[in-house]
Amino acid sequence: MKLIEVDKERCTKCGICTEVCPVGILTEEVNGIEAGFPGACIACGHCVAICPNSAIDNQKAPLENQATLENFPVLDEKTAQQFLKSRRSIRRYKAIPVPREKLQQLVEIARFAPTGSNRQGVSYTIVEDTKILHKATEAIIAWMEEQSKSQAHWSFDYHIRSYREKGKDPILRGAPHLILGTTQNNFPRGRENTIFSLAYLELFATALGLGSCWAGLFEMCALANYNPLLKLFDIPENKVITGAVMVGYPQYSYKRFVDRNPQEVTWL
Repeated sequence: MKLIEVDKERCTKCGICTEVCPVGILTEEVNGIEAGFPGACIACGHCVAICPNSAIDNQKAPLENQATLENFPVLDEKTAQQFLKSRRSIRRYKAIPVPREKLQQLVEIARFAPTGSNRQGVSYTIVEDTKILHKATEAIIAWMEEQSKSQAHWSFDYHIRSYREKGKDPILRGAPHLILGTTQNNFPRGRENTIFSLAYLELFATALGLGSCWAGLFEMCALANYNPLLKLFDIPENKVITGAVMVGYPQYSYKRFVDRNPQEVTWL
């Protein structure tokens, strides 16, 4: 099969597929739609998804793998606003595990997030073992204590005291699960792609009755390549941790929307 196959009986030569191709490899020739530089295809699947007559197929984004979208937009304006505004960062979790099926649903949605040049490239490590999470918190506190001897983040002393003196977990907040995003070493836009993917995961979590929170202190330690932390997660040598999110059932439910800072917009 060529990269692009067109059903000439269905194709009306509307040219929409050539217009939406982000790399401009599709052209409308006498014999139909052709891919002039097939090696430049980024497998986004736009050409297949946009065709009103299901006339085009792409070897890198097969028509048979694309489900039909019945209605768009899927959410009305008010529902979408309420959904996005209601999402909160959860820092208190119930001490019960999330079924593996739900955790799998989270990372399944995460892979549909937009990525630079459709490179994707994000893989996931889902931590279910709370013993590993406890060791991770201990390792990060130890790292903070080392950092506090030099120029450290302003919050480190507070977190160290909270853990050592009060027995609280200020790092992973008692979450029963941690989901790590990883990419290949030096992967183009690996960090950005991970952020997009985990943002999708966090938004979808609320639909499953789950809460989440970005594990910022964990990330600081991991991105500093602190070996006692990294070795806990058996990350392959050719990969790096590029993001982390806590996940679990919220211990409490929020009753109101929280406002944000006044909007600042510049019009040109």
